[in-house]
Amino acid sequence: MRKLREILLCVAIMMVSAAAAYSQDTRSQESRRAKIQKEIAIINQQLKENAAQRNSALSSLTLIRKNIDNRNELVAESDLEIAKIGEQIAQRENAIGALQQRLDTLNQYYNKLVRSAYKNRDAKVWYMYILASDNLGQAFRRMGYLRNLSSAMNDQAKKISALRKELEAEKEKLMISKAEAEKLRRERQNEVNELKKEEAEADKLVAQLQKDRKQYESSLAKKKKQVEALNQEIQRIIRQAQKEAQKEAQKQQKSSGQKSSGSKTTSEKSTAKPTTVDQKLNAEFANNKGRLPWPASGPVVEKFGQNNHPVYKNVKLPFSNGISIAVSKGTQVKAVFDGTVKQVVVMPGYSKCVLVQHGEYFSFYCKLGSVNVKVGDKVKTGTVVGTVDTIDGETQVHFQIWKGTTPQNPALWLR
Repeated sequence: MRKLREILLCVAIMMVSAAAAYSQDTRSQESRRAKIQKEIAIINQQLKENAAQRNSALSSLTLIRKNIDNRNELVAESDLEIAKIGEQIAQRENAIGALQQRLDTLNQYYNKLVRSAYKNRDAKVWYMYILASDNLGQAFRRMGYLRNLSSAMNDQAKKISALRKELEAEKEKLMISKAEAEKLRRERQNEVNELKKEEAEADKLVAQLQKDRKQYESSLAKKKKQVEALNQEIQRIIRQAQKEAQKEAQKQQKSSGQKSSGSKTTSEKSTAKPTTVDQKLNAEFANNKGRLPWPASGPVVEKFGQNNHPVYKNVKLPFSNGISIAVSKGTQVKAVFDGTVKQVVVMPGYSKCVLVQHGEYFSFYCKLGSVNVKVGDKVKTGTVVGTVDTIDGETQVHFQIWKGTTPQNPALWLR
């Protein structure tokens, strides 16, 4: 019996540990699944808006391909989850088999007790059994055996009842796991069906773009001019901010020098050079690389760097100094770190833009329909700088990070 209890305890511990690990994995998968499904919903909304726009094929193709990536990720997540549930089902089936074996053993032992009690059901037989003892010690042992027989039967019956309940509970959990796996398989099949539709739609858009190449080359040239104008404006604003900081530093240095010349006791202080930027803020921003919050939540539909045209592979798109994030209409755009608003500008193709300085670093927020800050405002992490605009059917936030006049890849800075 002691060995039996040890076996049952080990089985219980293994099942609890497996359930805890599975629960944690499930929560993580549900979080990823919810994020992907949110991105798909945002993209689908933008595709509906694009349907009413001319020259939206390239934008729609980008969105659909992003959706295809998301669908593939959902299918992969479903496959992983189905496999884990399959493992759980196998573990439960093994546990049920072990419990059933233990139950069979307990039943056999109980049946022996019942047969023994039946044979000794007559009180006269009990008395004769005791009186036939060879000595007093044996008589006491036989009395103890007969007295404990009834108690042992009751205990065994309780153990069997408890084990049967445990077995039924495990069978019920097994049925739930199987139903969950079946539900996931149906969801996965739905995702695969949607994936096939989106791939077919992408093929149509590719054919359309290939047919109207001249039109889209003209549109691309226009986009390139807008990107170049934006980059030049950002660089101009940053250089202006750097010159202003230098002038302020020189002014402070001159003022400090004049004060020190009139006092012998402060001659050592005059040798200190004032800084041109807020070095503390600059260091804090640099130390948060990879941990900055996102300015808005949504899928990245334009990556940093040099990208080729999705259809004309030998045609390079304008170099992107930032990323574009697809969001829902009315989404608020938030500052990624403490800083000072240096400029608010309006640029063709980018609507309203806000530049925030963080020491020698700058963050840039474009494609805003309304702006909530003005030049000179101090902002904190999470301060709403504006609300996203919808431009040519695209509701996107364009975000950049600069170190001085050098653009940075936001993907390396955002968490």
